[in-house]
Amino acid sequence: MEARVGRLGDVVVTAEQIKQKVEELGALITSDYEGREPVLICVLKGASVFLADLSRHIDLPLRFDFMAISSYGSATKTSGVVRILKDLDHEIDGQDVLVVEDIIDSGLTLNYLLKYLKARRPASLEVCTLFAKEGRQRAKLNVRYEGFRIGPEFVVGYGLDYQERYRNLGYLAVLEDGRGP
Repeated sequence: MEARVGRLGDVVVTAEQIKQKVEELGALITSDYEGREPVLICVLKGASVFLADLSRHIDLPLRFDFMAISSYGSATKTSGVVRILKDLDHEIDGQDVLVVEDIIDSGLTLNYLLKYLKARRPASLEVCTLFAKEGRQRAKLNVRYEGFRIGPEFVVGYGLDYQERYRNLGYLAVLEDGRGP
């Protein structure tokens, strides 16, 4: 087995806190989208864990689609250059779209993605993120559903990774060095 990269520091959000917040967000989305069939767009890979759990708490017919975008590469800070690695499989024209994101850091990548999706003429376009870093946003965003505000530290767990590791943790923790061993 390969050695872990970096050292885990303090737990920022526990598994129980995440579970409770995901249930609350699911109930709120169910209420807000009553009578509609939203398309949940998952931003891969990090939001996949959140999407899976969140969707089980939304009591509506749903459709999923997936996008992969990159602005980090293997770094711990965004490069500011956004690349679409995987586009949607289906058209969203006239659909109620909810972008499911794991974390908002600077907001630049999400801002780019929202402009890109808006050009495809959805009936509505909203964002649900589980985590948002306080004081880090460089783009003005209107996030309708937000789970937790966290500090600026580099965090891993619950889908968030460092060099593709730690996504499987059920909680969110600080990665001590963020540069590996």
